[in-house]
Amino acid sequence: MKTPEIEIPITLDAAAELPTYETEGSAGMDIRIIEDVELQPGERKLAKTGLKAAIPLGYEGQVRPRSGLALKKGITMANSPGTIDSDYRGEIGLILINHSSEVVKLASGERAGQLVICPIARADWKVMNSLEETDRGEGGFGSTGTS
Repeated sequence: MKTPEIEIPITLDAAAELPTYETEGSAGMDIRIIEDVELQPGERKLAKTGLKAAIPLGYEGQVRPRSGLALKKGITMANSPGTIDSDYRGEIGLILINHSSEVVKLASGERAGQLVICPIARADWKVMNSLEETDRGEGGFGSTGTS
């Protein structure tokens, strides 16, 4: 297995499990929930993971949906990706939403999200009178094609 680029301090509740990379090529670590969750159609809930992490300065944690849950059960995350800032020390939660027309039940211990650790850049704004021109210009929201 590839050597980790960074180490991240983490605490776990008694029912929690460490996030894990399921394959060598996985960008995200699967995160398990520590409670049963039932979602009505259109409902969203905060699911507990029992994890608290100290993301290093210069990085962020991103919580993302799992594609299998989205395809098979219509479950995704309402704020995807959700950001875990380097100075946050609270429990990592997953804001799950049910986009299906069925009630969906997730069991404690189920893989309900992914965690991706990403480097970040901080920016300073430089106020200008105008911006460099490009071929695209101000075209947006579908201006580059029909699909």
